[in-house]
Amino acid sequence: MSININILPQGTLAIYEQIIMQLKNAIVTGELKSGEALPSIRALAADLQVVGKGFYVCEYNTDYLKEKQFMMIEKRTQEIIYEAKNAGLSCDDLVDMIRTLYEEK
Repeated sequence: MSININILPQGTLAIYEQIIMQLKNAIVTGELKSGEALPSIRALAADLQVVGKGFYVCEYNTDYLKEKQFMMIEKRTQEIIYEAKNAGLSCDDLVDMIRTLYEEK
């Protein structure tokens, strides 16, 4: 498997959630193919320098995974909008902030 997984220790998601999200994204984008072996937990943990059964990518409805990703993004965006409104941020300020952060990555 040659997927690059990046962990953000300071991120809001747990490490295992970050790994799962990135693996699902790799399936959706075709980076991981059906039947392709995933690294063992030990190998993945060593590569990522985190504490940590081998698994395989199963055939999956990529449209379903993509829809789940969109739903999760929409839910988290709603939470961010709520926080931004409470902080007094305008829609334009929030969009500018998101655009700046998006372009940094």
